Amino acid sequence: MNPQENEQTQLLREILKWIKFAGMKQVKEVLTSVLNTPQKALAYQFSDGTKGIVEVRNATGIASNATISAYWKSWLKLGLGENVAVKGGERFKRGFDLEDFGMEVPLVKKATSEEKKSETPEPLKEEKQTSQSVSTERPHVPKEPEEGSDA
Repeated sequence: MNPQENEQTQLLREILKWIKFAGMKQVKEVLTSVLNTPQKALAYQFSDGTKGIVEVRNATGIASNATISAYWKSWLKLGLGENVAVKGGERFKRGFDLEDFGMEVPLVKKATSEEKKSETPEPLKEEKQTSQSVSTERPHVPKEPEEGSDA
């Protein structure tokens, strides 16, 4: 690389840095508005170009491939990512990492086969126990002594 190309490359990197900085607030607003459910945020974060629709659907618990496909199309139109060519078609690759914008990425909980066999999820079992142990009787509150009494 000759000195002029190197100088141009450095200048382009500097311009890119400032453009990214200037647009951060607007991008975060769009991401927050569009990814308005934990499932959408998770689907967006998982859409890194390496995972197909089925993988994203399974990881997020979204019911259908068509829903993921619709998300990808709308995010593409908004400029939130790009399509990448893969064997057999294209998939969406997000343009931003939500964590870079201070946005929380929902956790993925993969159910084990034992959890799937369980009839009642743990939180519900705890709620049942709690509701059974709650008494409907009023607690006894001692009376305060009246003024002038020696009690």
